[in-house]
Amino acid sequence: MRVYLLCIALLAGLPAAADAEVFERTLANGLKVVVKEDHRAPVVVQQIWYKAGSMDEITGKTGIAHVLEHMMFKGTKTVPMGEFSKRIAAAGGRENAFTSSDYTAYFQQLHKSKLPLAMKLEADRMRNLNFSAAEFAKEVNVVKEERRMRTDDDPQSLLYEKMMATLYQEHPYQHPVIGWMSDLDALKAGDAWAWYERWYAPNNATLVIAGDVKADEVFALAQRYYGKIRKSVLPERRYFTEPQQAGIKRLVVKAPAELPQLVMAYHTPTIRNPEQDWQPYALDVLAGVLDGNESARLNKHLVREQQIASSAGAGYESTSRGPSLFTLEATPSEGKTVADVEAALRQEIALLVKEGVSGDELKRVKAQVMAGEVFKRDSLFYQAMQIGQMESIGLGHRAVPLMLEKLQAVTAEQVQQVAKEFLQDDNLTVAVLDPQPLSGKTKHQGKGMTHGH
Repeated sequence: MRVYLLCIALLAGLPAAADAEVFERTLANGLKVVVKEDHRAPVVVQQIWYKAGSMDEITGKTGIAHVLEHMMFKGTKTVPMGEFSKRIAAAGGRENAFTSSDYTAYFQQLHKSKLPLAMKLEADRMRNLNFSAAEFAKEVNVVKEERRMRTDDDPQSLLYEKMMATLYQEHPYQHPVIGWMSDLDALKAGDAWAWYERWYAPNNATLVIAGDVKADEVFALAQRYYGKIRKSVLPERRYFTEPQQAGIKRLVVKAPAELPQLVMAYHTPTIRNPEQDWQPYALDVLAGVLDGNESARLNKHLVREQQIASSAGAGYESTSRGPSLFTLEATPSEGKTVADVEAALRQEIALLVKEGVSGDELKRVKAQVMAGEVFKRDSLFYQAMQIGQMESIGLGHRAVPLMLEKLQAVTAEQVQQVAKEFLQDDNLTVAVLDPQPLSGKTKHQGKGMTHGH
């Protein structure tokens, strides 16, 4: 209880304070610039977020968003290949990039005096990219090797990829961010150039600067380096929906692995209207009731008490450009089967639907969420990430304090209601990893966003 009260006390002044430190301006060319002043250390983070991810790809050209991310390090008319990273490193900074289904982002973290350098380099490659068919072919091979390591040779990633392709019938989330191997084989340099021309424009980007800076000075720098770039006519975006599932889906993936695994995934909505929506907030709390720490239900009941699973967890993401999933995952204990684990997970859902959650559970989860938010404020990089992500998915960073308030307002009845509404068989896909002999294969890790160049 003390933790809960402490978090509420800590956060009471946070939303207003956080708002006061965030400034924004949109340049004439459509580039939105958001500045988060944080004067604790003489460092600055620059992130440029493009609202273009794998969900914007067309069938047959999957993986192109991520391949283009790699190509962004191949030099421009004035900055030779490989120089971008060298110049940032020489300035004592670090940089990287990542592609997700919803967006692509590039970032640098360095001493505040080096912000003009980072801006000059980043603005230059927004429109002046220079690459050859030979370089493109080389980079596609790098991506194909990445795909083999991170997906094809990693049983958990393979399970996840095949599950997503089964789950989504119409929504482009059915495609992996890294792309299908047959598409990577067929991609041409012209495909990457077309992607770059289509989406890499100031009016499709958000520039986030966080750190020991003054907002007015940042806006002047942004105008100087990015302001001259012409805006583009952006293609009309298609808004995809996913039809309601018409019955349970099951899939089994055979792959060399040490242990079996079960994933139960249910279709769920995400936040579209931060003020009026309530189900995503209740689903967030539900995930926290089931998972999140030692006393959460799945760990307590399945792992410690019944010893049916060696590990068990729940997950839900309330913010994204598309729909979301509520997932339950578990690995059976020795001597137990995937069927035993599925039965135990179903029992947990039935209990939730029948009896709901207790006041203590609700307090614990809300305290945990709020504590997490307090700790996030410690990371300059995370603060910028949160702003960039919220802007890129269309909710805007100013929705964050409101979302925290809405989470605090979730009731036990609402948690019970979303469990009943969404955690049901017609809405469910069950994916099972059926382990095959390892035969000396080495295992690699990696799932979710694909990173870097």
